[in-house]
Amino acid sequence: MADLFSSAGLDRAAVRPLADRLRPTRLADVVGQDHLVGPDGTITRMLRSGSLGSLIFWGPPGTGKTTVARLLAGETKLHFEQISAIFSGVADLKKVFEAARGRRLSGQGTLLFVDEIHRFNRAQQDGFLPVMEDGTIVLVGATTENPSFELNAALLSRAHVLVFKAHDEAAIGRLLERAEMELGRPLPLDAEARGVLIRMADGDGRAAITLAEDVARAAGPGEVFDAATLQAVVQRRAPIYDKGQDGHYNLISALHKSVRGSDPDAALYYLARMVDAGEDPLFIARRVVRMAVEDIGLADPQALVVANAAKDAYDFLGSPEGELAIAQAVVYVATAPKSNAVYTAWKAARRAAEEGGSLVPPKHILNAPTKLMGREGYGAGYQYDHDQPDAFSGQDYFPEKLGRRSFYEPVERGFERDIRKRLDWWEKLRRERRGG
Repeated sequence: MADLFSSAGLDRAAVRPLADRLRPTRLADVVGQDHLVGPDGTITRMLRSGSLGSLIFWGPPGTGKTTVARLLAGETKLHFEQISAIFSGVADLKKVFEAARGRRLSGQGTLLFVDEIHRFNRAQQDGFLPVMEDGTIVLVGATTENPSFELNAALLSRAHVLVFKAHDEAAIGRLLERAEMELGRPLPLDAEARGVLIRMADGDGRAAITLAEDVARAAGPGEVFDAATLQAVVQRRAPIYDKGQDGHYNLISALHKSVRGSDPDAALYYLARMVDAGEDPLFIARRVVRMAVEDIGLADPQALVVANAAKDAYDFLGSPEGELAIAQAVVYVATAPKSNAVYTAWKAARRAAEEGGSLVPPKHILNAPTKLMGREGYGAGYQYDHDQPDAFSGQDYFPEKLGRRSFYEPVERGFERDIRKRLDWWEKLRRERRGG
């Protein structure tokens, strides 16, 4: 039933946001997703074949996921139904499924677009499976989170995951040109300010158009904003970064790999990105400690000292002064010699311990606090290393059933050179004392 506003025509008179007015009406007009909707794009090929299965759209906000879903329904003559996982529950899904079954009986298919589909719990996600399998609906789910972690395997096995890319600067530039055509005038920005606005959008097309609309509203007659004025007018848009989700893990991974690759400049860049986005500096500091033990180890034992000191310094100074200590540690670990010898040795030792089970150590290194244990051979033949020449006995310490293993293989870098010499010397003594 129409409401009073629509009956009076007031809904048509209402000013629609610029982003809504610029929403594409054809797939060919979608910007920045040529790998999906371009002439040879994945979706284009699906439509050309006449077959469209259920899909999961994965990508950042403002990249066209909702728009493409709506246009797909039009291209395939399917009824478009949209729900949001944030506001919908089981009862809502049942109503949607029943309506889709009714349309199917009359020969009309349904494309069900579920925004933020990752918000549904596992049981709710399972509810889609029967209606996907029997063709009641074609599901198009949209998510900003990694489907591998957030969606059921059963659901993923029945849908094709399509990745939407963040808009690059060229794509944002084209959107701004469309905004200017719709507004009927150029944006009141000089060249530098235009570039700043594009970067402020951070790959989000909807945000770029909204920023453009804000600028157009704010400018007085004949006024042209420079970069500083633009930032003062629209403020600063926070980077797309969710501390509990993909952005968090992607940037800390980039920081870690930059350190591992001995690139202090890239490491500082990702550190700055995370701090700028509001990440907890102590989380970063703890990861730097992990880098020191995993990727540097005994190639430079001082790296662990520096990383721990940076953590303590931040804890003592707080922000922003303490962030410099973390930056110093990041540069130190990025430029330090690298070795994962201890890391790999520890993994190998853990694996051997898990596979070997509860093997008893050799009796000669077991204490014999009772006479019975002494009679059983506990401690028999043990050689106190400090009493031996060079303070080295050459005994075996592994369980007999396991046999001697070699886990730690130091590389020829930094402090580990001395360790390699010491290990080689010990092995030589061990062979000599065994007579070979």
